[in-house]
Amino acid sequence: MSDLFPRTMVENISLPRMLMGTNWMLGWSHTTASADRMITHRFRDAASFRAMVEAYLRWGIDAMMAPFSGHTALLDGIREAEQATGRHIIKIDTPIIDVGDSAASRASAEATIAECAANGSEICLIHHSSAEQLVSKLKGTMDRLPDYLDMIRQHGMVPGLSAHMPELILYSDENGYDVQTYIQIYNCAGFLMQVEVEGVRAIIEKAKKPVMSIKPMAAGRVSPYVGLSFSFATLRPCDMVTVGAHTPEEVDEDAEIALAAIERRYPDMQRRSSPKKTAVLGGELR
Repeated sequence: MSDLFPRTMVENISLPRMLMGTNWMLGWSHTTASADRMITHRFRDAASFRAMVEAYLRWGIDAMMAPFSGHTALLDGIREAEQATGRHIIKIDTPIIDVGDSAASRASAEATIAECAANGSEICLIHHSSAEQLVSKLKGTMDRLPDYLDMIRQHGMVPGLSAHMPELILYSDENGYDVQTYIQIYNCAGFLMQVEVEGVRAIIEKAKKPVMSIKPMAAGRVSPYVGLSFSFATLRPCDMVTVGAHTPEEVDEDAEIALAAIERRYPDMQRRSSPKKTAVLGGELR
C-alpha cells in the first residue's frame, strides 16, 4: 500500500486528492431508511469510527469532510486515531447556518461557525442548503455571503462554499468572494446533479479554486471502479474526490481503484462473488 496518496493545495493547506467521506458512517445512504439504520447501527461508538479513520490513514488520506457538530462519537474516534497513529486529521466542516437577514440570525450563524472552529475544523464550507438561499440569479450575486466568509476567517478557518447549485461557483468567481474551495456533486450517472454531467464538468474546469467533488459512486448506483475511474480521469489535478465507505476493506478497495485511475493502470482488486463465473471472467482480474 502507498502512504503517499497524491495531494493538492487549498490555500496553504495540503490535502490528499481523495478525501474521507462520512455519509456511510453518519447514516445518509441516499437509498432507504433501513440502509440509514444499518449504517448508524454499525457506527455507534468511537471505536467504529477510529477503525475507519485508521484505514484511510494507511493510504495517506488524512482529511475528512463532515458536519462535525453534534457527532461526538465521530470526533472521539478521530482523536483516538490521531493518538494511536501520531497523525493529524484535517477537518473539512459543512455547517448549516441561519442566513436570515436579522441581528438574531447573524448571531446564530456566527455561533455555528464558532462551534466548527471549536471542533478543530480547518476548512469551513457553508452548506448548500444555506448558501443557495443567498443566490440572486437576476443579479448574479450571493447577498451577504461575504459577511459569513469573514466570520469563518475571523474564527481561523479557510472559507469555502458547498455548491450543489453550479451557479454558486460561477457567481463566487465572478464577484471575487473569499471562497478558497468548492464542494460540487459530480458523478458519471448525473445523480443529484442539477445540470448535465458535461455542464458541471465545464464549470469545474473553469473554477478559479480547487473543487472537492462528492458522490462519485452516485450513492452506490455505480460500482467503485466505474465511479472513481470516471472522476479521477476527468477532474483537474488540483481537484479532489470525496469517497465514503462502510468498512475498512472498502476503504482499501476504493483507495487502490483511485490510485490506479490516477496512475492509469488496472487496479489490483478481487472480482465480486457470483454463483458461477464464465471462463473468461473466472478468478481474480490482474
